[in-house]
Amino acid sequence: MHFEQFYLGCLAHASYMLISGKEAAVVDPQRDIDLYLQTAEQHNAKIRHVLETHLHADFVSGHRELAERTGANIYIGPNGGATVKHVEVRDGFQIRMGTVRITVLETPGHTPESVCFLVTEEEKSPEPWAVLTGDTLFVGDVGRPDLSKAFTPPVLAGMLYHSLHTKLLTLPDSVIVYPGHGAGSLCGRNLGTSRSSTIGTEKLTNYALQIKTRDEFIQALTSNLPPRPDYFPQDAQINRAGAPALADLPALAPLPAAKLKALLDEGVTAIDVRPGDDFARAHVPGSVNIPLNGQFASWAGTLVDLKARPALIADTPEQLSEARTRLARIGLDEQSGYLQDGLRAWTQAGFELASIEQINVRNLNQQLPRHDAQLLDVRRKPEWDTAYIDGAMLWPLDEFKSSLPQLDKNAPVIVICKGGYRSLIACSLLQRAGFRSVTNVVGGIDAWQKAQLPVEQGPVAAA
Repeated sequence: MHFEQFYLGCLAHASYMLISGKEAAVVDPQRDIDLYLQTAEQHNAKIRHVLETHLHADFVSGHRELAERTGANIYIGPNGGATVKHVEVRDGFQIRMGTVRITVLETPGHTPESVCFLVTEEEKSPEPWAVLTGDTLFVGDVGRPDLSKAFTPPVLAGMLYHSLHTKLLTLPDSVIVYPGHGAGSLCGRNLGTSRSSTIGTEKLTNYALQIKTRDEFIQALTSNLPPRPDYFPQDAQINRAGAPALADLPALAPLPAAKLKALLDEGVTAIDVRPGDDFARAHVPGSVNIPLNGQFASWAGTLVDLKARPALIADTPEQLSEARTRLARIGLDEQSGYLQDGLRAWTQAGFELASIEQINVRNLNQQLPRHDAQLLDVRRKPEWDTAYIDGAMLWPLDEFKSSLPQLDKNAPVIVICKGGYRSLIACSLLQRAGFRSVTNVVGGIDAWQKAQLPVEQGPVAAA
């Protein structure tokens, strides 16, 4: 058997391919599917099965295009309302490929239709080898229970408790756990950085599996949930019907500088995908920096409406192409175009550029006691609880779309996050909203702690 995990850092998303007997199965495919076709061809195999652990809310699946191009069947659990052509699978349903047996476990809870896929390599052992858990069980976490219109979070959390304790935790401790997401995903609270685990390890270390009673589990899972991005329900609906092929999307149109300025004046969002340091040095005023070198797609979906038709700003055709693909992965298919010839064209048209000041942690530490700046921490609450700077104000970047921090726009604002990626995004949003003096902390809390500067710990309510 050939088994491979494909990991997309910008979505913290894991998909999988299994090959045996010249047949291949793909689990939870990303929207751009050529990598699966190429891998199958390398192994002289045909993709016959496309398996979905659930109807994903945080990205657009490539299941429809993959099935259309290969003739494969799509398999989806019950109660999801999927309209794409598929085989509905229930507990105990099996797929056999060569010496591999894939068995469906119904595990509702994250969503009503959630299933897991138990993999047994029969020529090696009659015992299962691995379980592909989707968003039911992560490394160090479990799926959030608030993504369904049909069921309340307490009802889904109760389902999830039952699924975990009657299905997954009854598996042998040696069974390898391959989840659908890793650290950074918004489908859980605080996922671990490892991309696989075992049932035995999760029993010992996963906080959610230490909760003994169903009522306590429901209370824990439904309290202090992170904000749900607006694009989640929209992506789930796209996945119910299946997304069109990427090749069918319209070409990205070039925008002269004057046209981009007119669009900005009309309220269109311009996303600058260049590295943060480049953006800080010079950028189009009012543009939002979401660099490609981080979780670009997740943050674009969190901060920009899927119907917003943003304009793009980049340095190279390669950056534009990558941004276009990543935006399509979350269903942001239509853009207004891109700034033709980049910042050079902007300045040649006579338009001014803006910049964002940056400060290192040692200078920040020296200035804070005598500085009137407002220090804003844009990490998530669990990160804040582990370490924060005395006097800082917590306002997670996830919340910027619904409301900006209640700060004085005329007073200096210094922004910090974990490593500097989110803080620059926040700086660009604050600058666009009219904050007059915005400074980014280079290296974030990580650099602050590495320099052994003082931090506070423990829960403190957001301001």
